[in-house]
Amino acid sequence: MSITTLGSPCCAVEPLATPSTSMERELAHELTVLRRRLSVAAVLTGLVVVATLPHMLGVHLKWLPGWFTSPWTQLLLSTPVLFWCGREFFTGAWSSLRRHSADMNTLVAAGTGIAWLASLLATAFPGVLIAEGLPADVYYETAAVILTLVLLGRLLEARARGQTSEAIRRLLQLQPPTARVLREGVATDIPVAKVVVGDLVQVRPGEKLPLDGVVVEGSTWVEESMLTGEPTPVAKGPGDGVIGASMNRSGSFSFRVTRVGADTMLARIVELVRQAQSSHTQVQRLADQVVGWFVPVVIAIAIATFVLWFLVSGNVVLATLFLVSVLVIACPCALGLATPTAIMVASGKGAEIGLIFRSAEALETAGGLRTIVLDKTGTLTMGQPEVTDFERLHGGRMPVGTLLALVAAVESRSEHPLAEAIVAYATSRRGDEEPPDVEAFEAMAGLGVLATVGGLEVRVGSPRWLEASGLDTTPLDPVVARLERAARSVAAVAVDGRIEACFGIADPIKPEAHAAVAALRRLGLEVVLLSGDARRTSEVVAADVGIVRVIAEVRPGDKAAVVQRLQEQGQGPVAMVGDGLNDAPALARAEVGMAMGTGTDVAIAASDITVLSGHLAGVPAAIELSRRTMATIRQNLFFAFAYNVAGIPIAAGLLFPLTGWLLNPMLAGAAMAFSSVSVVSNALRLRRFRPAHRSVGAAA
Repeated sequence: MSITTLGSPCCAVEPLATPSTSMERELAHELTVLRRRLSVAAVLTGLVVVATLPHMLGVHLKWLPGWFTSPWTQLLLSTPVLFWCGREFFTGAWSSLRRHSADMNTLVAAGTGIAWLASLLATAFPGVLIAEGLPADVYYETAAVILTLVLLGRLLEARARGQTSEAIRRLLQLQPPTARVLREGVATDIPVAKVVVGDLVQVRPGEKLPLDGVVVEGSTWVEESMLTGEPTPVAKGPGDGVIGASMNRSGSFSFRVTRVGADTMLARIVELVRQAQSSHTQVQRLADQVVGWFVPVVIAIAIATFVLWFLVSGNVVLATLFLVSVLVIACPCALGLATPTAIMVASGKGAEIGLIFRSAEALETAGGLRTIVLDKTGTLTMGQPEVTDFERLHGGRMPVGTLLALVAAVESRSEHPLAEAIVAYATSRRGDEEPPDVEAFEAMAGLGVLATVGGLEVRVGSPRWLEASGLDTTPLDPVVARLERAARSVAAVAVDGRIEACFGIADPIKPEAHAAVAALRRLGLEVVLLSGDARRTSEVVAADVGIVRVIAEVRPGDKAAVVQRLQEQGQGPVAMVGDGLNDAPALARAEVGMAMGTGTDVAIAASDITVLSGHLAGVPAAIELSRRTMATIRQNLFFAFAYNVAGIPIAAGLLFPLTGWLLNPMLAGAAMAFSSVSVVSNALRLRRFRPAHRSVGAAA
């Protein structure tokens, strides 16, 4: 993605540029090709498996004609699977060979190619094998099934890569396409691309701000949660800065444009997401490391076996049989299943309990995390202000029900977000008192509200505002001090100049937060609280849930830098857990980004793991599932090699001079097949995974 500026007129800019369409077209073409080849491979492989049923079951199936079960039919069906559907594996293996290396392409090509070649030998020259006392068995279905499953894995990986640009695309959609610009006294809607620095832009209630700027006229409340992650709208008046893509909750106002195009906050966040996503390094698969030495060693052993027996016996057929036996029994076909089978089962299990893993890499990496960074609002807390304290003051005379009815009536007229919490609290506890009619109402932006109700003057707002209005707030001081120490926002109530009560309002901590943090610490992770909120508020929340390290007052663009700093300090791999748009760059920057499913679409798109229910227990559960999966993969790697490697000396003819016993390819194939069955069976055990803590699914 690129963000460009125009040279003329001065300071005019293009709107945020879209991601490279050529890259999207290339990815779309890759997905189309993979889907087509996987479909063909699945159909042909299914037919090959059906054709081998009589041999596998050891019975004669009357409904299958003899020509269909013939090895020649299996050859015709499996050949397109290998050399058309899976030709990239063979070309990739050839490229690796030219570079004197081995990778997953080498593994797939060796495993399927050797099985196919051994089968071709048995199909074309069965008499030669039978004359040597060996059955002419074929392994076409093994080669076809392995390659089809690997193709499925490639398709899933390609789909995951396609989600990389989705976060950027959703970010770009946040900016409104036009702005109402006041030029020469006339308000005109023009494209954002034509707005220049210094233009005066008008914004009405319910509209998004097109660009960044400074308020010059009017006052309002602006919802910045899309960019800052904090749920409470901010009071804006003349001289206050505003951010493009934020939402104007109330009141009309005008602002002077100060940043456009690539300089805006939204554009910088878009760029941070793009850079962080592109900077991810691919985790080296354990299987690749094993293949790097195993495949060359096996090939060397097979060639050495052929040369040795040819020199000893002078019998080319005998030497070739030893060569084939070594290649077949050592063929690491099960290794092609070891990782993807466990990943697929674990991914399905994760979805069942409300965990969506964006890629196999995320599932692998989560188990090795050392540090986990938790966003505060919407992650550790509910993300919605509530009244947590209601204090009657000494000397208050009005009955509680009557007082709450007055407060509910007055605050219902206010557009302040904290007013919603006060109204909800007062309405639920006023008893049978009906809210009286409000005769006069005035809102003081950032201070409070003043109203006349039934001849009574009612003030609800900041204690400092009440003090500035001439009221005696001395009885209120100790209560305010205590509530502020607990990181509460305080709204006091005064009736006819007498302070009656005050409300403590806060974003409540999620009930499961304490247990989730404790679980993360038991898993050996360092837990860090990262927030754009005030330090005092963040420290109170951290102390409540058991977090020691707090990084507070961090602007949206700096969160990714904090994650990067932790990585550079050797505290990685690092996971970031968040739910807001402002968390998206940090989610992408971290080795593993975890998004709450109740958060913004952009945060979810930029993350590697999504906890659908937003329940924090999903975070330790994801790490537990990752560790269990990686343990299963390591076990699978053992099963993928144990039987095969143990049989290599016998296949190479170690016992032949002493006993005359030759490991025929059928037994070698049985060992190879048994290792595959062991791998699949072991992977299926992941279906019984249960997180150590409460359910994290949507029903939790």
